[in-house]
Amino acid sequence: MKPHLGHDKLGLDTLAIHAGQPPDPTSGAVMTPIVLSSTFAQERPGHHKGFEYSRSGNPTRKALEECIAALEGGRHGFAFGSGSAATATLLHTLRPGDHVLSGDDVYGGTFRLFDKVMRPMGLASTSVDMSDLDVVREALTPATRMIWIETPTNPMLKIFDIAGLAEIARAHGALLVVDNTFATPVLQRPLDLGAHVVAHSSTKYLNGHSDVVSGALVTSEDALAERVGFLQNAIGAVPSPFDCYLVLRGIKTLGVRVRQQCASAALIAGRLAGHPAVQAVHYPGLPTHAGHALAARQMRAPGAMISFVVRGGLPVASRFLERLAIFACAESLGGVESLAEHPALMTHASVPAAAREALGIADGLLRLSVGLEATEDLWNDVAQALDGAQGRAAGA
Repeated sequence: MKPHLGHDKLGLDTLAIHAGQPPDPTSGAVMTPIVLSSTFAQERPGHHKGFEYSRSGNPTRKALEECIAALEGGRHGFAFGSGSAATATLLHTLRPGDHVLSGDDVYGGTFRLFDKVMRPMGLASTSVDMSDLDVVREALTPATRMIWIETPTNPMLKIFDIAGLAEIARAHGALLVVDNTFATPVLQRPLDLGAHVVAHSSTKYLNGHSDVVSGALVTSEDALAERVGFLQNAIGAVPSPFDCYLVLRGIKTLGVRVRQQCASAALIAGRLAGHPAVQAVHYPGLPTHAGHALAARQMRAPGAMISFVVRGGLPVASRFLERLAIFACAESLGGVESLAEHPALMTHASVPAAAREALGIADGLLRLSVGLEATEDLWNDVAQALDGAQGRAAGA
């Protein structure tokens, strides 16, 4: 029998390739098979080999769930058909009358779920800037059962103190949920810092190739995991076996991808900060960023997402996006290809205009997802688009 090493003894890059993915016992295939069967034969009624119906469980999905759980250092992993499906399923662990305290800067689809889907069902939510822990304490209510954050946030790239928020949540008897999509377990592991649940849009960095929509939850809370498992099966928002295979395939290169993307993003952010067409740059790796010191403590690198404000507002921002040659103007993030988008008109259009303005999601704000193209090629593309956008907006 081959020796077995515990996950706590292996590095992330090793876990990404091997966790939940031993060679297939039937054929010896080193790549996890795609099991497309919707149902599984039982030896006799109620006695099966761990699988009975693919909504309830599937061998390919099981491999993905074990892998993501190992990467995040959790005991239980759950895969879903999208990040929004993962969020909605987790919110169903709450009851009418419960309250969710959310960070003020979250993905527009998450805000939409809180405000337009769960609120009519009796689940209240409010949002605050969680940069100040005293503000968080004051915003808690007797009905608060969950604190939901992103860090870095989308799109303003704020950094929130996971350990500090976890302490507040536990003292209040609430769950701390951290959407770790932007950072990934390569850069931070929220469960290690005291969070109860990690959420992912695994469409993004985990898959990394912009060819599948998927989501995930990870927790080490046994009772919560039992409830989430029940809801996963009952609601049924699960990914297909082929989608699970695609995410598993993408995860194998997660570490090398994210590290290279971070290196390119740091260089581009630094140059943007010195460009005359740029009014402000939001990137945790810059010393001028309000969360720079905290990011250095709780993250291994500042990430590969950059938000910045161009001088000239919407006309210049639109012209910039039109002039890009390598960056694609598209929603989503975290793939091997570089993407650029306009949050106010695209990913965060569902957030009310007044709330966007309060957050700083201005008409001149742009968001970059830095991919794996050559770093100098990416910078040259950004620079020429900035220069051209400013010239054309001024009538040149």
